[in-house]
Amino acid sequence: MKFKRLGEFSLAGKRVLIREDLNVPIKDGLVTSNARIRAALPTIEHCIQEKAAVIIMSHLGRPAAEAFDADLSLRPVAKELSAMLGIQVDLISDWRRHLEVQPGDAVLIENVRFEKGEAANDSDLGRAYAQLCDIFVMDAFATAHRAQASTHAVAVFADEACAGPLLSSELDALARVLENPERPLVTIVGGSKVSAKLNTLQSLADISDTIVVGGGIANTFLLAAGKPIGRSLAEPELVDIAQSIIARSAVFDHVDVMTGTELNNKATARLCLTDSVEIDHVIGDIGPESARRIAALVHNAGTVIWNGPVGVFEIDQFGEGTRVVAEAIAQSTAFSIVGGGDTIAAIEKYEVADEISYISTGGGAFLEVLEGRSLPALEALELSA
Repeated sequence: MKFKRLGEFSLAGKRVLIREDLNVPIKDGLVTSNARIRAALPTIEHCIQEKAAVIIMSHLGRPAAEAFDADLSLRPVAKELSAMLGIQVDLISDWRRHLEVQPGDAVLIENVRFEKGEAANDSDLGRAYAQLCDIFVMDAFATAHRAQASTHAVAVFADEACAGPLLSSELDALARVLENPERPLVTIVGGSKVSAKLNTLQSLADISDTIVVGGGIANTFLLAAGKPIGRSLAEPELVDIAQSIIARSAVFDHVDVMTGTELNNKATARLCLTDSVEIDHVIGDIGPESARRIAALVHNAGTVIWNGPVGVFEIDQFGEGTRVVAEAIAQSTAFSIVGGGDTIAAIEKYEVADEISYISTGGGAFLEVLEGRSLPALEALELSA
């Protein structure tokens, strides 16, 4: 994929419009986690230091209508940005009529999802955004799979459009694992449903040396292997597809699981072999021997891709499998890339984030790249390259 990068441009005196993902949790008017703002800071600080006039835009939440909603205003984000950057970052609501920013300063325009035509990728709105800047910087990987005015149309109409450092690093990390991975490539895909990650599984089956499935997805694969799963969540209608993936790829064979009569904090976890799951039990996690074997695969891997926990890790008695996998990836010398909200929550719970090679900021975008799909925002950047 060919696209321009922010580092290729001289920014002094230029108006630079940056699309970031500042969709952070807010409670009582205060940002409760600034992780996404911290991730965006290097891009914003670079532009400020280069004496560009910086305009930042982002979405926040999902407004019921394309209209102002005080609960989803970016005002708390503007305050947090001001504190983190050490300069005043004003929130601009009426940016079409009045927007002034001096070189070396920054402003934040109000939630793009308040604008009519944002979700529909309206050309007029894209042109209006483009008129604000000399250079448009797409730096929000998590929204790159959406063709919207602030991610796609603006890049089409801007005089110059490029990828910011955060987006560039995402694409470089994904290219490393998908285009020329160090072998063996071990892919771990968890989650509740095969249907939600069917395209991902089918795509990764063609490039992975071993695929490890976990969570509810693993139950469908156990069914495909003729194993009993009791009352566990599964998709029997997709057994044929699971069998086709097994036939063309090395899918890890689980040997034991942890089950319970129910999956909650009061449940008692019971170890059993995969061919001995009782009819009234539910599978909540992989067993210790399966976890040990997966850890060995990861230890010997050259590359690891991880998306989705392998058990109901939110419940401690069904979280050991995910803990072992997370720690194995952290201790491995393999290049590892992980993505997805639940996966990131797991690595944070088990405190291994610092040992992961790359943590993707994208959810849906991460999966779509793994599926081999083209992302609309990246297509627009390619057109301007």
